[in-house]
Amino acid sequence: MKATATAHRDFTISTIDNRIYGAFLEHLGRAIYSGIYEPNHPTANADGMREDVIDLVRELDVPVVRYPGGNFVSAYNWEDGIGPRQDRPVRLDLAWHTSESNEVGIHEFADWCQSVGTEMMLAVNLGSRGLDAARNFVEYVNHPGGSYWSDLRRANGREEPWNVRLWCLGNEMDGPWQIGHKNAAEYGRLAAETAKAIRAFDPGLELVVCGSSHSGMPTYPDWEATVLEHTYDVVDYISLHMYFANHEKNTGNYLALTSKLETYIDTVAGVIQFVKAKRRSKKDVYISFDEWNVWYHSSQQDRAILQGGDGWPHAPGLLEDIYNFEDVLQVGLILNAFIRKADVVKIACIAQLVNVIAPIMTERGGPAWRQTIYYPYYFASRFGRGTALDLAVDCPTYDSDQFSNVKYADVAAVHTEDGGVSVFAVNRHPTEAIELDVDMLGFDHMSLLDHQVLTHSDINAVNSKDRPDEVAPRAGSGARMGGGRLTVSLPPYSYQMIRIGG
Repeated sequence: MKATATAHRDFTISTIDNRIYGAFLEHLGRAIYSGIYEPNHPTANADGMREDVIDLVRELDVPVVRYPGGNFVSAYNWEDGIGPRQDRPVRLDLAWHTSESNEVGIHEFADWCQSVGTEMMLAVNLGSRGLDAARNFVEYVNHPGGSYWSDLRRANGREEPWNVRLWCLGNEMDGPWQIGHKNAAEYGRLAAETAKAIRAFDPGLELVVCGSSHSGMPTYPDWEATVLEHTYDVVDYISLHMYFANHEKNTGNYLALTSKLETYIDTVAGVIQFVKAKRRSKKDVYISFDEWNVWYHSSQQDRAILQGGDGWPHAPGLLEDIYNFEDVLQVGLILNAFIRKADVVKIACIAQLVNVIAPIMTERGGPAWRQTIYYPYYFASRFGRGTALDLAVDCPTYDSDQFSNVKYADVAAVHTEDGGVSVFAVNRHPTEAIELDVDMLGFDHMSLLDHQVLTHSDINAVNSKDRPDEVAPRAGSGARMGGGRLTVSLPPYSYQMIRIGG
């Protein structure tokens, strides 16, 4: 099977905001406790944070991490996580039917972010609380001193403000499952007034308003239109969320779901343009896709805890999907879609980072290891920064149950900051290799720098603490760059990253 693509130096989509390679940590399951924080672990540092996890996160070069939720934030009192640990209250978390010790709060999370080299993306509670708690939180985090909340931060050991620039105005407020759920008009009004108060403190902060929790919501896309009509002039981004599942065990249908993702993005981008025109505005609002991942492997095992059958456990194992090789292909496809939509998607957060539907897994008191999906995320984050190229791709297609003309070869390319080009390619075909030929126009005197392949004979293969490298990249062979053309063979069901440079 053959596929061709044309990449032209001058045919670009947009500069990629590095924050599309962001991540998410919520007080959910073992994401925080025994994920990033385990004071009795052999690798724990003086702050109780696992150094083995820190090393794996650093390797990913994550630009921003969203915190503390997620559904958790909609009933969270941020003040519970400050001051001496022994004085912090234990609370019942209604979102995940667990107990929260509050051993980790804003100070501990901020120190962890500094240790892994990432920025914070903080969410405020617009479910059970509102404007006043939000403005106090912003003041505590960002004001230098001389006010009640900033001086309390200083008394709690942090002299200088953290100066967090990116703030989420609640989480999934369209969802009936959300604590403090509101309709679009109610939420739009509250978000607008909260945004005005935050901008009165600092007009330069970046604010994210809640869009639809997924494209199947009955209020989608009216929700976006109503919320943006209230908030357009005072926010910078609208959030979207999407999770991917293969309950029917049909790989072709599963790997076609990125067509749904791209339609979702295009639809909301259209709503943004509609509201912009209606308001006669010169301002642009972009998309923050701040929750995305594969999520379905753990659904049955979580049911007892989420329904309250186990009482209120602290940091139980929840949403601990064990990812297989098939999921490598899906995550690679999602990241390719974000690269192609870089003109409208400026922030994206894989949900989540450790243990909870995550690329990194840990054992209490034991090792940490890379899940299969760690690798496409790693390659995109490390080598997908620069300018997204507008590729013309021609290849055979197939029809899934939901979508027609799904390309077997999914390809994205980035003109990188060092002047080279990174190509990310997924072969969706189960049995046939694809011979990919890319015409690299305007990229003269380039040679092959790196070629990495992810493939496996068993699509259900997983990594584990005993076999952490069962699914891992290997150096590719046969890729050639010459005469202005890149040629490479894509094995059946494979993910590849190819880098060229001068």
